[in-house]
Amino acid sequence: MGNMETENTEQEMSFAELFNAEELVVVSVGDVVEGTVVDLNENCAIVDCGDKSESEIMLNEFKHDGEQVDVKIGDVFDVYVERREGEGGLRLSREKAIGIKVWEDIATIQEEDGTILGRIDNRVKGGLSVDIGVPAFLPYSQIDLRPVKDLDALIGESFDFKILKYNKKRNNVVISRRAILEEARKKLREEMRSTLTEGSVVRGSITNITDYGIFVDLGGLDGLCHITDLSWGRVSHPSKLFKVGEDVDVKILKFDKDTDKVSLGVKQLKQDPWSTVNERYPVGSKTVGKVVSITDYGVFAELEEGVEGLIHVSEMSWSKKTRHPSKIVAVGDEVEVAILNIDADAKRISLGMKQLQPNPWDLVAENYPVGAIIEGKIKNITDFGIFIGIEEGIDGLIHVSDLSWTERIKHPSEKYTKGDTIQAVVLKIDRENERFSLGIKQLEPDPWQSTIEQYPVGSTVEGKITNVTDFGIFVEVQEGIEGLVHVSEISREKIDTPVGMYNVGDTLETKVINVSAKDRKIGLSIKALTDSPAEGSLRDYKKEQKSGPSTLGDLFQSKLEEDKDEE
Repeated sequence: MGNMETENTEQEMSFAELFNAEELVVVSVGDVVEGTVVDLNENCAIVDCGDKSESEIMLNEFKHDGEQVDVKIGDVFDVYVERREGEGGLRLSREKAIGIKVWEDIATIQEEDGTILGRIDNRVKGGLSVDIGVPAFLPYSQIDLRPVKDLDALIGESFDFKILKYNKKRNNVVISRRAILEEARKKLREEMRSTLTEGSVVRGSITNITDYGIFVDLGGLDGLCHITDLSWGRVSHPSKLFKVGEDVDVKILKFDKDTDKVSLGVKQLKQDPWSTVNERYPVGSKTVGKVVSITDYGVFAELEEGVEGLIHVSEMSWSKKTRHPSKIVAVGDEVEVAILNIDADAKRISLGMKQLQPNPWDLVAENYPVGAIIEGKIKNITDFGIFIGIEEGIDGLIHVSDLSWTERIKHPSEKYTKGDTIQAVVLKIDRENERFSLGIKQLEPDPWQSTIEQYPVGSTVEGKITNVTDFGIFVEVQEGIEGLVHVSEISREKIDTPVGMYNVGDTLETKVINVSAKDRKIGLSIKALTDSPAEGSLRDYKKEQKSGPSTLGDLFQSKLEEDKDEE
């Protein structure tokens, strides 16, 4: 009997202990406890967290990347007890448990200045949204050391981040990637300060391109390569040669350790082409250049990178016609040139294009001998003459004095028009000064050569008055031939001026008193018409005497001798 009581007492104690033990493992709402997956069905995972009954968690809380369910029987993880169900079960949440754990980690990481891994999910206003277990905000300014142009390329990428600030109640976390990069860069900068030396060649990444040069990240320090140090040749803009993100070898030109300023050079990696330009482009040689610039006074042609020469407008064509260089070549054209002169110290090369073409003046004397008659169009008319186009690069000038033997032409445009085709005689060719002289009047005989025969001294002529001046009267004795009646030859009486005494257009009879075909002058006289023979002889005699005295007696004696000889 006693044994039975003892056994009953032990059983009662075992049940009591068991009851108390079960009470010890009963969880409370709001706890985060450890749960184990004991079974799976179509929609849920059956989880045992030590309570009197098993509970369910929806499978969508186990989806990996939002699609694939990542859970199996036996998995152990933290769960959050949301509430007790009416039937005795528990409402559990794995996501909330993770969230609670993340906030604890966030607090610890910020306190210890640590880092947390996160994945960039999408773009939001002012920055990016990052999944670090809870949504975190990454401002634009904290993404990188420099502005990122393509933010979409970062979506889906994972990085380590620093916790700048957080507020659990507002579910707000601000993170930074830049802070991590700055720390790493600071360490690299300290290393570079001790290893970087002027003259060394390093490789870096282009971080920015401006009008005046490129910035290169050397791995801790940024350096500037000025546009003048990018190439030995002409650089219109650095972006024509380089791109942001491109790796480039550079030479350290100058390093100021106090300011961390680094001056870089790219062209210094190559030899200055001007140092050997005389050997590669001897004067008189021919080569090909590319037109890179056009100005009013000529064009610049690039012979190679860093070596440019000037083709002056006067060296582009044998033609004397002024043409703008842009009418002859265009930027980008390849032209054959001759090396005319080199000044390597001043980095100047004079080039020529016309030297590679035949000089038309070399054959002009052979093709157009003096005295030959040519035909051409009037290209230009000036106050001093007419220019005739002979052939490309050669114009002939007919001076106003060679237009007519007899006409008084004030301006060539009175008689000729631009574009007219005319004939002329070759008068002179000056090869050295490149001058071609022509004449129109030479197509006909000089009428003055026959004046001595037509108008002998002492003959009487009749003509029309063409002009009356204070010093005399001009009389046209034939077309194009004028004579002058000097005021002293009008009358025996002294006349101050013939103006008012005679009219233009009147016919006047005169006597020829002298003729000079060389000087193209005919001297006429009115008063000589009334002279006696003796008076005429006396006057003629006086005109023949150039020096020495003569008396009236001498004159009569000479006259008597002449009469005697005639008898």
